[in-house]
Amino acid sequence: MERKTIMFDAAKTQQKTTKEILEAVYAALEERGYNGIDQMVGYILSGDPSYITSHNNARMMISRIDRDDLVEEILKDYLKK
Repeated sequence: MERKTIMFDAAKTQQKTTKEILEAVYAALEERGYNGIDQMVGYILSGDPSYITSHNNARMMISRIDRDDLVEEILKDYLKK
């Protein structure tokens, strides 16, 4: 019986949607006692990553998404409702 090696890309399996990232960042901010909405708005408007805690890799996760894309996703979701 011949065995075949299966290649698997960890980066692809670990990708999260924008919504999942926003939820995780919000949760990290709240866990640290911050007002998650105020901090995220500050980040989106200014681009200053210090608005986002590094707790649970929140700062790294949100910095991977372009701020214009964040605003677009938020507006799309808001207008659907």
